[in-house]
Amino acid sequence: MSAEWGRSRAVGRPEVRQPQRAGSGAQSDVMVVAGILALLYRIVPVSVMEGPAGTATRNYVAEDREGRQWFVKAYPPGIDVDQERQALVLGEAARAAGVLVPAVRRTVAGEVIASAGGLSVSVAQYVADAETAEGGLSGGRWEAVGEAVGRLHRALARHPVGPPRPVAARAVCDVARAGRRLEELLARWAAVPPAPEGFAAWAHRTAQQRLAALPAVAARLEKLPSSLMAQVVHGDLASPNLLLRSEEVAAVIDFRPPGHRSAAWELGRIVLDPRTVLARPDEWVPGLARAVGAYRAANPQLPAEDLLAVPRVAAGYLACSVYPLSEPLDDPAALTPALEAYGRARHEATGVLWERLEEAEEVLRDVLR
Repeated sequence: MSAEWGRSRAVGRPEVRQPQRAGSGAQSDVMVVAGILALLYRIVPVSVMEGPAGTATRNYVAEDREGRQWFVKAYPPGIDVDQERQALVLGEAARAAGVLVPAVRRTVAGEVIASAGGLSVSVAQYVADAETAEGGLSGGRWEAVGEAVGRLHRALARHPVGPPRPVAARAVCDVARAGRRLEELLARWAAVPPAPEGFAAWAHRTAQQRLAALPAVAARLEKLPSSLMAQVVHGDLASPNLLLRSEEVAAVIDFRPPGHRSAAWELGRIVLDPRTVLARPDEWVPGLARAVGAYRAANPQLPAEDLLAVPRVAAGYLACSVYPLSEPLDDPAALTPALEAYGRARHEATGVLWERLEEAEEVLRDVLR
């Protein structure tokens, strides 16, 4: 939806023409966003359009008088604005180190988040002519993504929150915790049995299968090194948060607040996205090798044993996850056909990763010699 802005000659202030199909709440938000841009950012918008949907935010794309486009993220009431502020500052630190992160536009007072009219918003450069990595990796994208993540991790290893440190591998893929969460989920299903068909029924059956498979998962994870390196990472480097343009990385977006997590986990999460694994069954093993090779060239500090662990950690993480199996109970309104398809893909990809795990590790050994 959009609001077009013009200059009223009579009173010298913007005039809003609302789209007829927008609801009154959406119209109000558009006006508030436009007002915040003009008053607090000194951006005079000629249009404000609803942009790509966020997980917990309403996003807009604004265009100013000079034709520049801005990505505006509006945070819902009750969100931890301080955490969002830390995430934006982390992205700024990565950008300062040469990582392709859209520049944050600060307010005239120097803030990364502005609040007015019941809304809190952040503003950044809009990345045009790019697509998310949700379509999967192929061709030169494997090396491009591996190199980008390696550069990102190398930069964030110097973050003031603290240097990289070893953590127990069992903390990266916590089988015991997964067992407790699956048992709790199944207990809730027992109290509210799902309908015999549909995604909820599939999620219930899959949770039972996951719980039964955990002893085998634990046995496979015993082959991980005793510890893996944890450091400040992006925190949510999933395919929607990696923008591509042709075979190059256009931008890394939507950081989480700084915290230590396994670098191997984050690399595996993006290069072994379930959609990539399933869409390119003959390409993901050699593609993984190319991505890891490019990562190592960009970030030689991460130990080789961590890079060798990437496919095992990725498979273990998926096997221990309850997302989105819990969504029919936790947030039924969030269940879209796309999310349901993604949930099924995660489960199927877990099996594919286990089946070809030894092959993938052997190929990585050759790269890491």
